[in-house]
Amino acid sequence: MAETVLSDAPRPELKRPTEKSVRIWSRLGQLFVRQREASILVVTICLLIYFWVSSADFISVPNLRTIFEYLSETAIIAVGEVFLLICGEIDLSVGQIFAFAPFIMYFANQAGLPLWLSVIVGLLASLLVGLVNGVVTVWFKIPSLITTLGTQFLLNGITLTISNDFPVIPPHVGQVNQIMGAAPYSEIIWAATVMVVFQVVLTYTRWGLHTFAAGGNLLGASEAGVNISRIKIGNFMLTGLLGGLAGILGSFRIDSIDPSSGGTGIMFSAVAGAVIGGTSLFGGVGTVVGAVIGVLALSILRDGFTLLGVNANTYDIVLGAAIIIAMIVNLGLHTLRERRR
Repeated sequence: MAETVLSDAPRPELKRPTEKSVRIWSRLGQLFVRQREASILVVTICLLIYFWVSSADFISVPNLRTIFEYLSETAIIAVGEVFLLICGEIDLSVGQIFAFAPFIMYFANQAGLPLWLSVIVGLLASLLVGLVNGVVTVWFKIPSLITTLGTQFLLNGITLTISNDFPVIPPHVGQVNQIMGAAPYSEIIWAATVMVVFQVVLTYTRWGLHTFAAGGNLLGASEAGVNISRIKIGNFMLTGLLGGLAGILGSFRIDSIDPSSGGTGIMFSAVAGAVIGGTSLFGGVGTVVGAVIGVLALSILRDGFTLLGVNANTYDIVLGAAIIIAMIVNLGLHTLRERRR
């Protein structure tokens, strides 16, 4: 009789852990969905699985290294573009800074400077271009689209003139070359470091807070005492610096300084990665991590199409469609935020 009573007794304690675990997973799912990077992360994982199944060569070490090398240079530029886009600006000239900085480094070395100091000179030249972009845009109230479009053509002409439209081989000084891109994974380490450092800057520092304020509510930020001019000029300089760094890393990686490298291709890939990764062209919204994931998705797509023998023009079709869809989503989110505000 006792055994019957015990067997028929309800056991509510068995349901409680199950219900609790369901609630935990539900909260984690909601937290994931709220992240702006969630959708592009899911897309990236799906692309990885699709190309993995479609081609055995996709997950080979040489191919993965190719993906991440392309990703590294574009992602470094995308980080700078994120800061600019968040504060309501854009830099179309960064692709030409990518080609310009290695030549400045090369000629500084030819003039007798040590290679490590020549690298610094190339980065300072990139910083100077960013300063010019920022000053012209902020002080003369010229839209950054126009300012940087002009700088793009100006830098292209300067680079072609000083190089005689002919590539050169970068200097070889063992350790410096290895650190600045010649070693197998140095470029990837540089990109990861830039991503982590500037995600922290954007999220946890006053500079990041003021960058969001400058793009999200310009009038309110000004009334709150934010120096909008300093923030915008500083972010132009940051973008120029990162464009020059990416160009120098790329020149050491391929052991060639080419005046036709970079250009609008890498610039638009960086901007596209930022937009697809959740950064709004309206300003005030964006993350470095999202931009890097967006660039990773584009890198996987480009490489996967190549392995499958898909026409290169198809990549541009997919890229264009992805940008349009991302802009529509960003517009919807922007409108929703304005209504809530």
